[in-house]
Amino acid sequence: MTVTTALPHAEALALADEQLASWLKQEGYEEPPPAVRTPADRPVSGRRPTGPAAEIPPPGTSVFDALPPGTLPPDTPPLDTPTPEAPGLAERLRLGERVLLDRDHGPLRGGPAAGRYDRRRLRIPAPHGTRQLTLTVATGADGVTWVRLEAETHSTGSGVRTPCRVPVPELARSLLPLLDAADGPAAVHSAPRVITADAVDALIDELCDPERRLTVVVASVPVNLPVDRWVQDVVGPLCQQLPGLATTYVLDPGARTAFNVALEYHTVYGGAVRTYLPEVDPASRQDGARHPVLARGRIEQDLRRAAGLLAREPRRLAAEQPLPAPLAAVPVLRVPPSQLRRGTGPGDDRGTADPDTGRTVAVAELAALAHEEQQDRAEQQARADELEHVRHTLRLERRDHRERGQGREGHDGRDGREGRLRAGARALAGRHCSTSGTGPALGRHPVGRPESFTELLARLGEFPLLSFTGDQKAALALDELQRTGAGWARIAWDGLTALQEYAEAAVRGTAGGDFKQWCEHTPEGCHRFPPRKAVRGESRTVFSHTKWKRERMLPVPECVDASRRAFMGAHLRIGGGRTAPRLHYLDDCSGSGRIYVGYIGLHLTNTRTN
Repeated sequence: MTVTTALPHAEALALADEQLASWLKQEGYEEPPPAVRTPADRPVSGRRPTGPAAEIPPPGTSVFDALPPGTLPPDTPPLDTPTPEAPGLAERLRLGERVLLDRDHGPLRGGPAAGRYDRRRLRIPAPHGTRQLTLTVATGADGVTWVRLEAETHSTGSGVRTPCRVPVPELARSLLPLLDAADGPAAVHSAPRVITADAVDALIDELCDPERRLTVVVASVPVNLPVDRWVQDVVGPLCQQLPGLATTYVLDPGARTAFNVALEYHTVYGGAVRTYLPEVDPASRQDGARHPVLARGRIEQDLRRAAGLLAREPRRLAAEQPLPAPLAAVPVLRVPPSQLRRGTGPGDDRGTADPDTGRTVAVAELAALAHEEQQDRAEQQARADELEHVRHTLRLERRDHRERGQGREGHDGRDGREGRLRAGARALAGRHCSTSGTGPALGRHPVGRPESFTELLARLGEFPLLSFTGDQKAALALDELQRTGAGWARIAWDGLTALQEYAEAAVRGTAGGDFKQWCEHTPEGCHRFPPRKAVRGESRTVFSHTKWKRERMLPVPECVDASRRAFMGAHLRIGGGRTAPRLHYLDDCSGSGRIYVGYIGLHLTNTRTN
C-alpha cells in the first residue's frame, strides 16, 4: 500500500504507532514502549572515544562509532561527518517469544534537506515461516508525506510449499480513514462507494488522472436488483482483498448510463466488475483492452475465487510500480549486531593478554566487523536500488508497448518516437478493427504477416490480450516443413489476429457470443477468419480418452486454474493433410480477460492419427 496523507509527518507517525500498538495488544502481544525521538541526523560531536571505552560500542550505536582513528576501511567516510547514507541503527524490541519490532528513523539519502523517514518493521512467527509487516512514513523536500505498508511471508524449512497470498493487514483497514489517505488528488477509502449520475464526471477525472498510482475498480449492478443488496451481498465480499491496493466504486443505474456513454471503449454493465489500470485513455479503443473485466457469471459461480482474481492486477501493480522519490530514498534497515566476536572465555588466549595487546586485538576485530557491516549494508542497498530500476524499466516498457499499439489511432510523434510508431502501426494494421470503415478488405492478406513460425513467435507481443503458454519447440518444428510451413504461419497469424479482435470485444461485453460465432458474424472492418477452421471443442471420444485428454491439458497461469493446467479443446485448423497442424487455446475473457494459447504444432492424438 502506497498513499499520501495531508497530516504532518509527526502526526501521521503517531497515528501509525497508536494503531500498531492497538493491533498488537488485540493479538495478545506486548505493546511496544513509546519511541524515544532523537535528532534525525547522526549527532556530530567532533570527538572519538578513546581508551577501553573505544573497544565496545554503546547500545544502539554502530561498530563504526567505537573505532579509534586510522582503523576504518579506506573507503569509509569520516565518522565526524554526518552522512545520509549511514543513519542510526534500528532499535530492536522483543515483544514476546520470537516477536521482534525494529524501529529506525533518519534523513533520506541525499541529506537532511532531502527529507526524513520513520520506519517500523514487525516480525511475527507464522506456520512454516515468519510474517513481516513494514510501515514507512517518509516526507520529502516538497513537504508531501508518504505512507507505505508492506506485508510479506517468509517461508522456512527445506520442504516445498505452495506460496500463499498474503492477506490485507488489518492495519491497512484501520489506517486509511485516520490518515485521510489519498492517491493523487483522489481519496483512498477502504470500502466500496456508490456513485450517482452527478458524480460520474469526478470518477472519470480520477480514472484519467496522470498522477494516479492505484487501480480503480468499478462495479455495475444487475438490472432490477437493489443497489444496497448487491453491494452488501456481492461487491463487499468481492473487494475484501483490495483495501490499500485499489479504490472501489459502484455505479447506480443512472451513473451506469452516464459512465458508459462517456467511456464507450471502457464500459461496464450487467453486474460485471472492471479494473481500470493507471493512464486510462478514454478515446482509445485499443486502450480499452488493457482493463480486464470480471463477468457476473464468474463472480456468482465462485465468489471467493473471483475475489482472488480481482485482486491479482492491484497486487501486481502495487509490487511493480516504481516508488515515489521520498520512499525510494529511504535507506535499507540497519539492525544492530547481536553480539561482538570478542573472546573472553577462560580458554581464550586473549583473556590473559596484557591490556595493550588485548586492546589491539579488540580494535582489529571491531575494524573487521565495521568492514563487514559496511559491505553488507552496501549490498542490501544495491539490491534495493536494482529492484527500483527494474520497476522503472517495466513501467517504461509497458508504456512504450501501449504507445506502439495505439500508434495507428493517432500520435503526434513527439520525443523522437514518430518513425518507430509508424512502423508499429504498419505492422499492426492487419489486426485492428477500423473505426473509419477503411480497414483491410476482407480476404486480403494484410501487410506484415510472418513467413515462419520463428517470426510468429517473436511477434506474439503484438497481441496484448493473447498469452502463449505452450512449448515453442512444437511450433518451431513446423518450419522444417519448408514447402507448406510459410502458409501455415500466415494462417496461424490470421487466426491470432481474429482472436485478438474477438478478445477486445469480449472484455467489453460486445462480442455477441464465442469465437466461433464471432467468425460466423465478423463485424465490418475486422479481420475475418474462416468459421470452418474454428472448432469449439474436441469430440466426446477425445475428452473421455485419458491419454488424449492429457495431451490437451495445457499450461495456464495459477489465476485461471490452481493446478496450472486446463483442458484446451477449442482449436483452430491451420493446415491440412496428414500433419494437420492445430492451434489450441482457452477463452478466459470472462475471467482474467485474456485468451491463452497452449499449443501450436502438429495434430494431437485422436481417432484419425497414428
